[in-house]
Amino acid sequence: MIDRIDILRHLFEFVAVPEEVHKEILEGGATNAGLANYQKIRWIKIVALSNPVDPLLKTSLDSGEAAVIGLARESNENLILIDEREARKIARAVYGLHVIGSARVLGETKRRGLLDNVGAALQAMRDGGYWIGDSIVDAAL
Repeated sequence: MIDRIDILRHLFEFVAVPEEVHKEILEGGATNAGLANYQKIRWIKIVALSNPVDPLLKTSLDSGEAAVIGLARESNENLILIDEREARKIARAVYGLHVIGSARVLGETKRRGLLDNVGAALQAMRDGGYWIGDSIVDAAL
């Protein structure tokens, strides 16, 4: 992983994380790259969902991705950050959300001069166990 959660603050005015995703991040343990920095920041808002997650989401996705889509719907936000393919497809096709992934975030970060080498960052993510398809890497470069 690249331990650069700070780039989200530079790219987005507001960053919210559903409680479910927050728990997943914390449960990643001490080997989770960036965990120490994540725990220090105060500008990410941890949000509890007000309503139950749509049953379609519960049966099709893991709880984190389902919660991201649920939070976007509750808060009337149209832009979400999700990397998992099936979640991206459902978010776009069923809920009409605008979905971006980590590779797109890194590309935008480079375009704004906040990151020198997208390829190295993507490779570091892969080396840390994060799956990113070759086509996504190629598009980001």
